[in-house]
Amino acid sequence: MPAQHAVHRLHAYRQSIATRPYAARGMKVQRCGNCLLPQQICTCSSRKLLQSQTAFALVMYDTEVLKPSNSGRLIADLIPDTHAFLWSRTQPDPQLLALLQQPEYQPFLVFPGDYALPGQQIIEVQPQMPPLALRFDQARTPLFVLLDGCWREAVKMFRKSPYLQQLPLISFHPDTLASYQLRKGQREFQLGTAEVAAMTLAAWGEQANATMLQMWFSIFVEATLWSRSARSPECFARMQALLAEFNAR
Repeated sequence: MPAQHAVHRLHAYRQSIATRPYAARGMKVQRCGNCLLPQQICTCSSRKLLQSQTAFALVMYDTEVLKPSNSGRLIADLIPDTHAFLWSRTQPDPQLLALLQQPEYQPFLVFPGDYALPGQQIIEVQPQMPPLALRFDQARTPLFVLLDGCWREAVKMFRKSPYLQQLPLISFHPDTLASYQLRKGQREFQLGTAEVAAMTLAAWGEQANATMLQMWFSIFVEATLWSRSARSPECFARMQALLAEFNAR
């Protein structure tokens, strides 16, 4: 099993500064300390690192990293070059600011273009477009910045963070509703963080990695639903089938 990643380390740090235990749904369930799924269905032994030419930076809203329903950690499970930071309105993480300035990276903020400030570059992603990788400097690694929180929190992070407003936006307008079943947003186009990452990988040209991440997300959804549905045999069977397919790839 791969070593602990950035979200594991951020989770441990956030726990260390907490003044009381986080009262998540299902808080009495005995969970794996890494995947945060019930210990009986821990998926850590199936986690594998993919070969990717991309990087991700998760900017997480306060307690988001503590939530068992958070899907941002799934990105770090598979994409080796993934970074994770807690968001602060008044004290941005200096390591995040430094990361955005590193010359080997080309940072993009993945966020709806409707929120772009005047003059901010918007990169529209439409169906059947050629891979975005063909439009940018191949010598620089794309660093996809994702705002990890509920929709209201993500908008707040964007509006209160001038350093994010300077980044070019990768903007999606999906035609179908999100399949994210755990925490629906108020707006129909809101997707789970891992789903957004999978869409971004596909748009960049890494379709195989996008498929793997979407499958890993589906396993996570079924496992979470199993824990919330009196251990439904149907959820367990779907999870096992998806795991078998994921492990075979």
